[in-house]
Formats: sequence, C-alpha cells, structure tokens
Amino acid sequence: MNDPSTVVIIEDESAIAENLIYVLEMGGYHVEWFNTAGEGLTFLQHNLAALVVLDVGLPDGNGFELCKIIRDFSDVPIIFLTARSDEIDRVVGLEIGADDYVTKPFSPREMLARIKLRIKTKSSLAELKPEANLLVAQVQSRDDLVAQNFDYRVAGQMLGLTAVEFKVLDKLISASSNVLSREQLMRAADMAPEAAYERNIDTHIKAIRHKLKPFDMSERICTKRGFGYFYSAKGRA
Repeated sequence: MNDPSTVVIIEDESAIAENLIYVLEMGGYHVEWFNTAGEGLTFLQHNLAALVVLDVGLPDGNGFELCKIIRDFSDVPIIFLTARSDEIDRVVGLEIGADDYVTKPFSPREMLARIKLRIKTKSSLAELKPEANLLVAQVQSRDDLVAQNFDYRVAGQMLGLTAVEFKVLDKLISASSNVLSREQLMRAADMAPEAAYERNIDTHIKAIRHKLKPFDMSERICTKRGFGYFYSAKGRA
C-alpha cells in the first residue's frame, strides 16, 4: 500500500485512535493506525503519507524521539497528540519539527480541521502551476543561503527546515531588512488561527536560529523588541 493521501495515527489508546479514525474516514481520508513507535516508523519508512498524528507517550518509545527520526528522512506534516499541557513540551515538540500540538482531551472535529489545514498547506506547495514549479525547482541564491525544494542550504548542506520554518525564513529573507510582526509571519506560514498564538512564532524562530548556528548565521535572524523580527545578511553584533 502506497497511498499518499493516508493519515497515519501512532497512538496506543484505542478509544482515541478509533474516534480519530471515524472522523477522518468520514472526511474522506484513508487511515493507518499503529499503537507502537516501531510499527509506525516501519510503515513511514516504506510508504508515503499525507500527515502523521503522533502521541508523545508510546509503550515502546518517546514521540519526541520518533519525530526526530522521521524528520531525518521525511518532511511529512506531524501533529503531536498528548496529555501533556506544559508549555515546555509544546516548545520542544515544535522545535524538533512538529507542525502542530494538540492536548487531550480534544474535539475530534477540531483535530480534523487542523489535519485538513496542514494537508492543504503541504499540497499547495506541491500543486503550484507548472511555470511556478519550474521557478521553485531552480536554485535561487540569496547571499550564501540557497533556496531549493522548499528548504535552504548552506555550503552544500540542507538546513532541514519544516514547512512552517521554511515559510517563515523565506518571508524574512524576502522582506530584506524590513521588520515583520509575529502576525505577519503567522499569516505567511499559513498557521491555523486557533493554533497560532503569537509566541508560537518565537518557537519557530528559535528553531531556525538553531539550524543556522552551525554555519555562524543564527544572528541573521534579528529581533526588533516590541515589533517583531527581520533578516540581516550581516547579522548583528
């Protein structure tokens, strides 16, 4: 089975998984459910998926660790599903590459709405007009950062940006040295209004800086206190 419209659920609580399967199938999606990290990982390594709903607490591993493994070979949208509501857990989840974070208990229909949004955002990048696709496929150099296939590379190495991180960084670079508010960056990243509280952007900025740090470029993402962020090719001291 290799259906790219499949939503993968990795969740060990059968009642939660069954509720999600019901609303997703009613929404027209094919669903694959796994109750262990190992089974879910094996499937994702051999099959395409539209999105992954990933529980943090699994019987054979930690969802955060599994997310990092998935990000090594795939940019599939990932939504964390967990009983944890601490801000540090949300921050960690977003920093390691998740696209959204939902705490239990939750509304299955709200989850369906979030899933639809993430899949639509991902599909909109892949379904550009042919002439636009040609433009994106070409290597576009901006200073010593190079945009390619919805990611940036430096010195031949891809940064490994998530879809949200790419949109945020691309918007900052496109704006040159102009300051962009958190609200402007949220819109550029197509973040769901109900999930896009302003400090969420701070988390993605931190993740981008972390990925730029090995190239001594983290200071290019500058903060204008009280206003937002801007990109500077020279960085700031």
